[in-house]
Amino acid sequence: MTDGGTRADGGAAAHVPPTVGGADAVQRDTGVGPDVAPGAAAIVPPGPDAALVVIDMQDVFARPPSPWASPDYPTALAGTCRLLPAFAGRTVLTRYVAPAVPDGAWRAYFDQWPFALVPENDPLYEITDLADVVASGAPVVTRTTFGKWGPELDAATRGSGELVLAGVATDCCVISTTLAAADAGRRVLVVEDACAGSTPENHQRALEIMRLYAPLIEVTTVAEMLGAG
Repeated sequence: MTDGGTRADGGAAAHVPPTVGGADAVQRDTGVGPDVAPGAAAIVPPGPDAALVVIDMQDVFARPPSPWASPDYPTALAGTCRLLPAFAGRTVLTRYVAPAVPDGAWRAYFDQWPFALVPENDPLYEITDLADVVASGAPVVTRTTFGKWGPELDAATRGSGELVLAGVATDCCVISTTLAAADAGRRVLVVEDACAGSTPENHQRALEIMRLYAPLIEVTTVAEMLGAG
């Protein structure tokens, strides 16, 4: 799994080209003044119907000894917890689980990561840190794919033309979900300090790639989202 820790191939984010667009592509002309960070335009606040989608904040990505643990998971959790009150009643959580019987390329994948080939009700895949959100009745979308966009998440966020994304890992399930949701016509705001990557470097690389998709996808912060409210 590439949602945290060492990458699936033992190296750095093989599925995320480290120099796509390069730094110059991110530092494009946005029409804003020099005091605004390169590549960043002023964020238009999301509307009152925007939904918060919390990607895969599960035990398997949270902490060692899981080899998929994201080193900055605590940062993502803290940022997510700050956002939750502003999205009461408009929060959806997602969950990654292994397929019961891996097919195609997933067979070789789980040959590399046999520890994760467990039933979906295994404690490894629990959302322990946000159990209170689950208990409150927030929808939980469970999928066996990195990207969580699909009929289930579409239905769970129906009526929300804008999605605010938090969670892990920025360079795997977050970016996979973001691109598919944007393709489906949703405006997506990725909250960088409520996300965490497999490594800090891969977190930044993924954010740079997503910035290239503006205005369909925008990278923002917890402070900007709360200030918008």
